[in-house]
Order: sequence, then structure tokens, then C-alpha cells
Amino acid sequence: MSSPDPQAVNAMFARIAPRYDLVNRVLTGGIDLYWRKLLTRRVAALSPQHVVDLATGSGDVAFALRRTLPRECSVMGLDFCQPMLDQANNRQERKKTDPPIVFRQGDILNLELEDQSADAVTISFGLRNLADRPRGLAEIRRILRPGGELIILEFTQPYRLIRPFYFFYLRRILPYLAGILSGDLSAYRYLNQSIEAFPNREEISEELKAAGFQVREATPLTGGIVCLHRGQVPPNANPSNLP
Repeated sequence: MSSPDPQAVNAMFARIAPRYDLVNRVLTGGIDLYWRKLLTRRVAALSPQHVVDLATGSGDVAFALRRTLPRECSVMGLDFCQPMLDQANNRQERKKTDPPIVFRQGDILNLELEDQSADAVTISFGLRNLADRPRGLAEIRRILRPGGELIILEFTQPYRLIRPFYFFYLRRILPYLAGILSGDLSAYRYLNQSIEAFPNREEISEELKAAGFQVREATPLTGGIVCLHRGQVPPNANPSNLP
């Protein structure tokens, strides 16, 4: 599979935005809530003052962070798909989130954020959709302060024992079930293809190292179908030694 086309990915997410959360709950059997809980615990352990959630979509991770982190910690959610951000803002209005999350349109490959302005950056199931991962990782490293961490949740290649069953689900069941729920079969065929083509956790760890991160964690979850990665900017880093 070639690198994702940003315009096609944007259009795809715009189409499925209204039913995105429902489909996720059904397709994962709700276990995505557990994955996000682990991610927010990792972030909370850093005692950050400013957190940025990239590829925030409808805001699931951003809302989980807001519930977990103290009031004095700011939470910002960025996404390049405006219809997904509309869903996030509508949810925030209903929830009356206090203090509010700042939702903004933004491209991971060209973040309009200052150097070393975040203590932690999260991205859940969005790294796979980047047209240029090295550039995206370089941008994330640029906005993180020395000692700051990037925490990633992403699909990966499962343990060999369950791989045949998992890929059968991805290829034969997931697209059609999601197509019924969302009305967009093609979007979830892309999901299947992008997961199968995505590097394994060891390869992503090497990409993090190449981007200048110290790999702190690469924990497989749920039979290895998902991995929680943590990469830290070296505590002595400064803008002059960016890779």
C-alpha cells in the first residue's frame, strides 16, 4: 500500500464523522476505552502543564485527558478534518467541559505551534494515516520540550497465533459491519488495508529513534493488535540539535 493521500483521507473522515464514535465502539467491542485509559495514565504520570492531542478526531482522547488531568493542565486537540472537529466541538457543548479543551484545525506535517511548547503529545490511531511519518515525527519532536513525551496508540501486527483470525476479521467482517453502521464501506476497506500495511512495533520504535526520540516503551495490547509507544525528547535537547 502506498503512502496515504491526505485529501482522500480527509474526505473519508469527513464522510464518516457523524457515526465515527458509534462504529468504533462496535468494532472494538468497547476495548478502545481500555486502551485510552492506559494512554491517559501514562500522560498523567508526567504531570504535564500543556498537552496536545493530534489527530484528535471527535475528541475521545482529548476528553479522556481532560477528565484525568488537573485543571491547571491545558489540553488542545488538533485535527485536519473540520467535520471531525465539528463533532468534537458539539460534544464539548453538550458536556460543558470545564476547563474547556481548545479544538483547532491543524496538520501534523506542518504544526502551527511554537518550538518546545508542549510537555506531552498524544496521537491515537492517526500515525498510520500520515503521508510522511518522518516529517510528522520531526514536527512532533520540535514542539515537545526537553524531557517531554510522545505517547502513541496505533494498530500493529498481532502475535502470530492470532494473526489468521485477526486478518480474517479485518478482511471479511469488519468492512461490511462498519459499512452497515456508517454507510461507507470503502472507508473501512481503507482501515483494513492501512492496518495490514503498517510497520510492526519494532519498526516504529526504530522510526522514533531516527526522529531523535529515546524509546521508553513499546507495549503490545490485546494480543498485539495495538501497541502503546512512548518516545521521550532527550532532557538535554535544544533546537540546535534537532535531527
